Amino acid sequence: MKKENFFTLIFSVIGGLAFALGMCMCLLPEWDAFTAGVILAAIGGVVLIATFIVRRIALGKPALKINPKTVGKIAFGVLGALVLGVGMCMVMVFDMMILGIVVGLAGIILLLCLIPMCVGLK
Repeated sequence: MKKENFFTLIFSVIGGLAFALGMCMCLLPEWDAFTAGVILAAIGGVVLIATFIVRRIALGKPALKINPKTVGKIAFGVLGALVLGVGMCMVMVFDMMILGIVVGLAGIILLLCLIPMCVGLK
């Protein structure tokens, strides 16, 4: 395993876990840790963004070109993540189990649609 792959693996796991745990801390009222959850989720997000930037530098790739296609892909990804998050909130916070599962599945389908958008079909 190359160094850049190992670095990406370790820091992506750390950032993802911190972000996910922070979101759980925010969403579960039994934990009573909303403020700490926001801080932990923000730290996880910063680690993930830094990992992305360092990974591109390590591979010698240029910075992302900002064009309408890239902005559209990012907006679609954010929309999919928000729909998935709304579904999770409906299940965990608002006791809307069936509708929350349906909305969450719609968010997962939106996120899965990003694969052919970014990679393409061959």
